[in-house]
Order: sequence, then C-alpha cells, then structure tokens
Amino acid sequence: MNDTQAVTLNALALYGLALLLAAAFAAQLVLHELPCPLCLLQRILFALLAIGPILNIPFGPRPSHYAMSLLTAVLGATVSSRQVLLHILPGDAGYGSALLGYHYYTWALIAFIAAIVLLAAMLLFDGQFNHRAAPGASPGKFAQGAVWLVVVLTALNVLSTLLECGFGACADNPVVYELLKRAA
Repeated sequence: MNDTQAVTLNALALYGLALLLAAAFAAQLVLHELPCPLCLLQRILFALLAIGPILNIPFGPRPSHYAMSLLTAVLGATVSSRQVLLHILPGDAGYGSALLGYHYYTWALIAFIAAIVLLAAMLLFDGQFNHRAAPGASPGKFAQGAVWLVVVLTALNVLSTLLECGFGACADNPVVYELLKRAA
C-alpha cells in the first residue's frame, strides 16, 4: 500500500466517523433523545478518533498519527464498556432506544473495537510510510471533504452539548436543553 492509497483509506474512515456522528446527532434531534454524559464522552472520543486520519491526509501517513487514534479507540472502548456494564443486569431497560436490538453505547463499543482492529491492521502496511507525496501537494477534494464534514459535525455536537448542559455539569438523565430552558 502506498501513501496515496492510505490517504484514501483515511478519508473513507473519516466518512465512516462522520456517518456515526451524524447518526448520533440525528437520534438526538429526530427522536428527541438527549445524550447522557457517558454518551457525550463517547461522541467526543469519536471526534478525537478522527485526529489521526485528519493528520494523515495533509501530512501523509505516520505511525504516530495512527497511534493517537489507536489510544483514543482504546479509551473509547473503555468508556463504552463502562456504560454497557451499567445496564447489563437483567430487567434493566438501558438508556435510550435500541437500534437493531442494541443500544447506542453497545454500538459504540463495537465501533471502537472495530477501530482498534482496523488501526492495528493499517500499521502493518509499512509501504505507506516510505513514500511521501511531493511537498505542497494538496489532498484531493474527496479527502478534504471528509475532513471538513467531521469538523462541522463535531462543532455541531459541541454546540448541542452546550445547549443541553449549559456551563455546568450535564444531567445524568437529561430531558431538556438547559440553556434553552434558561432563555425561555
């Protein structure tokens, strides 16, 4: 695998993360399910997971970029596992609605584990680290679009979190947007 192919795979990974962030955001807006603090933390970790691919696109693939995302994925799997374990007892309905039989935090755990495996697999392809694009070469529109999509979705999630929690701690089981409630 050369660095151009690796950059394309990194862009595809960013589109996958954008889809994940958009789905969580859509569930919040369409289903009116405000995310709990652990859900918000998982969203932050998905956004941080994008840092490695975002750096790989303009600067070329580097093991350190993959390592940042790998460490973030491990932390995300840990946070998701914590939430799964909070709702594992028989009779516990879980938090929020389920998608295909699993709650969003369970899907987050699956996604973080998949990210760990995929990132480790990407590190096996040494060829991407040997060839560098010409200095000043710009990534294509496909890759740039992926970067901007993740950045915009992250900013929208930050804004919605500010509306939900205000400037204080988020409620354990949020039901209203705190800042909107105070403004009314």
